[in-house]
Amino acid sequence: MNYSSYQNTNVQLSTGTIIICIAIAVLMIVASWKILTKAGRPGWASIIPFYNYYIEFEMVGMNGWLFLLLLVPIANIVISIMYNIKLAQVFGKGTGFAIGLIFLKTIFTLILAFGSAQYQGPQQSTIQQ
Repeated sequence: MNYSSYQNTNVQLSTGTIIICIAIAVLMIVASWKILTKAGRPGWASIIPFYNYYIEFEMVGMNGWLFLLLLVPIANIVISIMYNIKLAQVFGKGTGFAIGLIFLKTIFTLILAFGSAQYQGPQQSTIQQ
């Protein structure tokens, strides 16, 4: 049997997949840059590993160092959900949008970046005494 044509198809499929993944990664970097810029943060921070998470966590009103919990199994799920809910809130979006950020991150990040959403800042809890 001649498998050469089958192997060539796999190489082309892999190359196409890699190109699509790179395109999505670049698009997400641009979206992150735009979100940081909307929030008054330096856009270039979106291209620096780990620092971008630190800045984004501070942007939503969380402790910047909490991003390190993304490296811990199970805790990363909880922290991710908390981050996405707060991200939706600081841009004036509701629970539905937060659920979209959790389950369809790429699409809702693009909507947040290129849509009309304005950064409103983290909600400060006011305790009256």
